[in-house]
Amino acid sequence: MFRALGLVIALLATLGLSACGPSEKMKARAANLTAGQAFLDKNAKAPGVVTLPSGVQYRIVRSGPAEGRKPTRADEVKVHYEGKLLDGTVFDSSYERGMPASFPLDGLIPPWIEALQLMRPGDEWELFVPPAQGYGEHDKGPIPGNSVMVFRIELIDVLRATPTPK
Repeated sequence: MFRALGLVIALLATLGLSACGPSEKMKARAANLTAGQAFLDKNAKAPGVVTLPSGVQYRIVRSGPAEGRKPTRADEVKVHYEGKLLDGTVFDSSYERGMPASFPLDGLIPPWIEALQLMRPGDEWELFVPPAQGYGEHDKGPIPGNSVMVFRIELIDVLRATPTPK
């Protein structure tokens, strides 16, 4: 009997909560999406900002030597980077750790893969990632759903891919 009563109470609580309308997280995600789109629309018109076909935007902060090798998806890249939200909150930074990071390019989020293949060692870019190209409506650690992510990426080196033994 107590078990059945517990199930009835849980069902009523669930129905009561669903009748209250959108949750605070849903409202925050909707606000992030609206603010993010307004930012990206305005940013697209800023001097030096390029919008890629995917909707990802970038601005070149500094160019490295023109003869540097651009990475391919199979390469590993050595980068310094900082990721932040539109309100300036830093969610990850190799600069803060005082050490650049190395990653297989193919293991990164699609906007990084797209942008880094256009860069050469010595280049520093600011990358503006729309929510649909980042984590979408899902919260990802300290990144709220539907957030525009802004990255400062400095490509330090392209490490040739090592062929896997057959």
